[in-house]
Amino acid sequence: MSAVHAIPANVQAVQGADAPVVVRSHLRLTRRGRVVFTTLAALPIVAGALMFAVNGGGAVAGDASQQGASFDYISVPPGESLWTLAVELAPQADPRDVIAAFIELNQLDSSQVQAGQRLAIPAGY
Repeated sequence: MSAVHAIPANVQAVQGADAPVVVRSHLRLTRRGRVVFTTLAALPIVAGALMFAVNGGGAVAGDASQQGASFDYISVPPGESLWTLAVELAPQADPRDVIAAFIELNQLDSSQVQAGQRLAIPAGY
């Protein structure tokens, strides 16, 4: 009686051997495959560099209109508030707008000021 052996494509039969020998082929990339593989590997690096180039240089400390500007300073007299200072410094302007400019320029937490506190006067007042 004879035995029939099915041999897969990647297996070669060797004469005189009882068991087939497995021969593995090496994976070979074509030129086109290397180009595709390299492109896919480089895409995240190129995308990161592009995002850095677009967003990297936009941060600037402070307002561009206030850079290099010089301000006059006043000391708050006893009993004065920002409202009275705004009326004295800019009688033609709305005091609420002048107070908002004081708070923004001096980075105050509220409209409360202390006697002797030094405040920068906004430009134009």
